[in-house]
Amino acid sequence: MTNPIYHRLQPAPVHGGYKEEDYFIWCGSCVKGEDGRYHLFASRWERNLSFGANWLFNCEVVRASSDTPEGPYRFEEVVLERRGRTYFDGMNQHNPYIQYWNGTYYLYYMGTTYGGPVPTPENPPSSERILEVWNNKRIGLATATSVFGPWERLDKPLLEPRQGKWDGTVTTNPAVTILPDGTTYMIYKSREYAGATLQLGVAMADQPDGPFRRLSDAPILNFSDPDLHVEDPFLWYSDNRFHLLVKDDFKNNSNGLTGEWGAGVYASSTDCLHWDIHKGKAYSRTVKWDDGTQKKMTNLERPFLLIEDNVPTHLFAATGIGEVWNFDHTWNMVIPLA
Repeated sequence: MTNPIYHRLQPAPVHGGYKEEDYFIWCGSCVKGEDGRYHLFASRWERNLSFGANWLFNCEVVRASSDTPEGPYRFEEVVLERRGRTYFDGMNQHNPYIQYWNGTYYLYYMGTTYGGPVPTPENPPSSERILEVWNNKRIGLATATSVFGPWERLDKPLLEPRQGKWDGTVTTNPAVTILPDGTTYMIYKSREYAGATLQLGVAMADQPDGPFRRLSDAPILNFSDPDLHVEDPFLWYSDNRFHLLVKDDFKNNSNGLTGEWGAGVYASSTDCLHWDIHKGKAYSRTVKWDDGTQKKMTNLERPFLLIEDNVPTHLFAATGIGEVWNFDHTWNMVIPLA
């Protein structure tokens, strides 16, 4: 099985991607708009809040644009923002994942709501409150016939947790591919209870806006070794196969699937349930830049591939400087593929 990513990686543009001085940028999902330009949907929250858990409490989804896939991307507008605590996504939106099919843009995302005060630098959330709100994560959908909007958000989640099952707490981190006939596959993340290993499941719908049904009661990539763990899926379909890109998030220095924490794992499948895992890295945190330098990045998270004519052309990833999960700054970077 040929790895379609690693040997195609090119130097990343130092001045590419999407960065804002006053915001943490996370995620990053790109689509070519009807205007012929490239539009990046990303998560952001104010930098003065600190990285911490503010992706869960104070995040919004924005659109940035560029003439080229590499960028640099410039902020255009806030796409998803707070809309009231009674909605499942009323207080926070994160994990945008954009797809286009049959004249409509489908923006999948994770939303949360919560009671009590909005966290501030002076009043950060307790660990107990973080866990409470973490368990409110649900996958949502907004649609528009133009990349410029207006966006119509569903008032109910696309997929609910199942009490008593492995995915009994949340539905989050949607990765979606839409087949030519509209059949839609979605990989999502969940776990059975607080502290349990996070796992991935798969659901399918006859059309991109659902209703979604699970393809199996069991998670996919269900490793027998508890130290093996992957997250941040990206899913696409080409050459009559499903293709999956995930982050190697192994525990306890086990070396995982690639031997490098945070590297990319590539797998393929004929049914989106049973996966053949490629042993090599799909990408590494050691990045070559177009100024001739090479640097090991703290993180490469939330991988997303721009697909044009059924071929991946660019790899997008959230990255940052500083300690892991205590970043000084974060942004979305782009790696062209040859």
